[in-house]
Amino acid sequence: MIPDAAVTGYNHPAMLAKRTTAAIDFADLPAAFYDDPYPTYARLRRETPVYRCPDGSVLLTRYEDCYQVYRDPVLYSSDKHRQFKPQFGDSLLFEHHTTSLVFNDPPLHTQVRRAIGNALSARVIGPLAGDVATLVERLLDRIDELGRFDGIADFASAIPVEVIGNLLQIPPSERAPLRRWSLAILGALEVGLTRRQLAEGNEAVADFLAYLEQFIAHRRRHLKPNDDDVLARLLRWESDGFRLTGPTLYHQCIFILNAGHETTTNLIGNAIVALLQHPEQLRALRRDPQFIDGAVEEVLRFESPNQLGNRLTTDAVQLGDAAIAAGTVLTLCIGAANRDPEKFPAPDRFDIARTPNEHLAFGGGIHTCAGLAVARLEGTIAIRRIFERFPQLRLDGTPERGRRARFRGLTCLPLVTQ
Repeated sequence: MIPDAAVTGYNHPAMLAKRTTAAIDFADLPAAFYDDPYPTYARLRRETPVYRCPDGSVLLTRYEDCYQVYRDPVLYSSDKHRQFKPQFGDSLLFEHHTTSLVFNDPPLHTQVRRAIGNALSARVIGPLAGDVATLVERLLDRIDELGRFDGIADFASAIPVEVIGNLLQIPPSERAPLRRWSLAILGALEVGLTRRQLAEGNEAVADFLAYLEQFIAHRRRHLKPNDDDVLARLLRWESDGFRLTGPTLYHQCIFILNAGHETTTNLIGNAIVALLQHPEQLRALRRDPQFIDGAVEEVLRFESPNQLGNRLTTDAVQLGDAAIAAGTVLTLCIGAANRDPEKFPAPDRFDIARTPNEHLAFGGGIHTCAGLAVARLEGTIAIRRIFERFPQLRLDGTPERGRRARFRGLTCLPLVTQ
């Protein structure tokens, strides 16, 4: 029989009394954690890999535990109605985050996943490489004129917004608020949510929905038979009587922007810093540009753009020596799992030739990131070309990390081309 406590085993009081245990409270993180969370994760993984947080949730830091959870969507639910209700109440944020693909279980997840998978098919994504290359060159031309620039504002964040804007055929003149809306909506998923973040997130959803209602109505009226972009495919999609309509359709469009924007921006920014801070790896990449694919995968492992995921146990489960009660919120620490020495030899070493590299940056199972091909494509072209164009690229100050635990990225990346 499962005890009343959510977890026994590693966190049993008798065990805790015998050790000095690593601790973490996502509601009260020290400033140093945001700069480098990995020592904290390493100690948790070593001492209490199945750790009960002060709020009653359970943090998993081992690769094998996270992998196991990803592979069983029945025992570990992605539905967030119960978890998000206390945070968001009856709000637009609640409506959005409980409607989007990533926070749902079958059968809704299955239907929405099919629709988005069709919209992001190889036929649609295939021609994207040329568009991304053109965009990157245009940004690099501008950077060449500037000399000194912000690698996030002037480069990394501009790429996914433009790419997704093109995929959805949002006019360039209407894209200005997209990044701000995305940051506010995703910011509401951060641990230690503030009233200001809640208000900004709800306002962003309201503004985005109002825009999409008019934009999509216009697209419907002017949809041509040969239109084959992502939004056209979503508008036409039907399977087993299921169609994306009204707010459900709008929320999936918001999800596509948010999922593709934040993580890809973080990937590109993290890659630039990692390569500049590991000059021997940058030299290896310059000697052999074919290492670019390995470099992208290693950045995804070494500095996972999305560090945390969540699931809800639907029954009593056993993870390692720990028994976990039904109805327990699990936090999957992707950033810790991707540095687990049981899976990755010398996990704190940045190695673009690492193989195999079976990281969890894109999740796993039925919830594997639907847009991973787009993210890899953007990251590969952007990272390769910025170092090819600017052989003397270097830091021009200290990069600033965002004070966010879930999404690991930079808010400012001062660079100089000479």
